[in-house]
Amino acid sequence: MAGCSESGNRSRLAESSWRFDRIDGERPMSQASGITFEDGKIGIEVGCSSLGGPWRMDADRLVAGPLDQNETTCPDPSWHQSSAVNALLVATPRVAVEGNRMTLQSSGHTAELVRVDNQVFHR
Repeated sequence: MAGCSESGNRSRLAESSWRFDRIDGERPMSQASGITFEDGKIGIEVGCSSLGGPWRMDADRLVAGPLDQNETTCPDPSWHQSSAVNALLVATPRVAVEGNRMTLQSSGHTAELVRVDNQVFHR
């Protein structure tokens, strides 16, 4: 049963790209912030960080990692958003998709994303 459920959940995210609309209620500091699910890998770009690694669904939760991280020096607001997204992904967030909108939510952080076409974030 879990295999069927996982396959169905994964297919709705597979080969898709999403732009961050809100990170903990705030607009992202960079318009180039987002997530790509491609070829079994997740790529995340937020603030001055990019993360990448394998991903899978476990029921309604996103399991990402282990993630490789590239980080450069950046201003505090961007750094805080990068840290929030990193903490969110480590917490195995709940995933809710409605149309072209996705919400990732853990006990400490929430991200709202909008589906985009033909845009690839860090892999």
